[in-house]
Amino acid sequence: MKGLRERLGIIEERYEGLLKRLSDPEVIRDTALYMRLSKERSDLKPIVEGFREYKKLLHDVREAEDLLRSGDPELRKLAEEEIETLRKRLPALEKELRIMLLPRDPRDDRNVILEIRAGTGGEEAALFAADLFGMYARYAEQKGWKVEVIESRPTGLGGFKEIIVSIQGRGAYSRLKYESGVHRVQRVPVTETSGRIHTSAATVAVLPEAEEVDVRIDDKDLKVDTYRASGAGGQHVNKVSSAVRITHIPTGIVVQCQDERSQHKNREKAMRILRSRLYELKMGEQEKEISEARKAQVGSGDRSERIRTYNFPQNRVTDHRIGLTIKKLAQVLEGNLDEIIDSLITHFQTERLKEVA
Repeated sequence: MKGLRERLGIIEERYEGLLKRLSDPEVIRDTALYMRLSKERSDLKPIVEGFREYKKLLHDVREAEDLLRSGDPELRKLAEEEIETLRKRLPALEKELRIMLLPRDPRDDRNVILEIRAGTGGEEAALFAADLFGMYARYAEQKGWKVEVIESRPTGLGGFKEIIVSIQGRGAYSRLKYESGVHRVQRVPVTETSGRIHTSAATVAVLPEAEEVDVRIDDKDLKVDTYRASGAGGQHVNKVSSAVRITHIPTGIVVQCQDERSQHKNREKAMRILRSRLYELKMGEQEKEISEARKAQVGSGDRSERIRTYNFPQNRVTDHRIGLTIKKLAQVLEGNLDEIIDSLITHFQTERLKEVA
């Protein structure tokens, strides 16, 4: 723990230095510098607060140990009870501090491109995809994030064969990045007349939204097709070719967008999706080079992996990666995802701690 305390002491000194600099009139006048230092201070604040709580716990333990040397039996008994309580808290706080010191994923503050596609199960899978979209949209609303539909392929019964949305807000990727994978539903479909329970699935992909500086795309590598947008039944809803399909020739990635009436806006949205998919590909290759094991533990976004089951008859949601089961299915579908997401974050952070231990 000595090495950890030394690191935390250096961080505390840096934090105090930032507080002084942020009150300097010259720094205040330099908007860019002030914002950069403010963000650094904000990032360090929870670590410093945790370290100060840890130091107070150690101080309280020492004081209680002094009381043990008292001649008063009652004081000694109180001291023994206090020491036991304090020492139980210390290991948990040490672990929290070690987790805080883990290198941050630089993508955590990014906006998200969320892609949901119906899998096996026909119309029922499409309806489940719509349920998942509603769940994430409500969760985003709770967090104060903005949701923008980029592309969708609705079905006649209100489902989605595919829906791609942008979720914009601080920390969106950090909270949603473990949602990638196959989500399975077990329920009686609305189209089922005999009351049998069916199993259907939908895939979710969570991509950190890339910026232009992250991925350079050469126009000569793009094949751009335009066509008339169509509605849920396949009927053409536009008389002009406003829909856009872009093929990235080197990778074979194809993206399309038809939700906007303007061809220019559809191209812009399609390029956002393409840029994010290429960024994910690039980051995935880098992670593979660094460590295959780490990529598997921290979440590779492997969409063939079944990660969660939503069982309607049992009112149960089970996340198979961490063995978590909660009987609050309706609340989860209403967007109350923090219990699951917090558990996932804790699990994967603990796995990372094992790697660096």
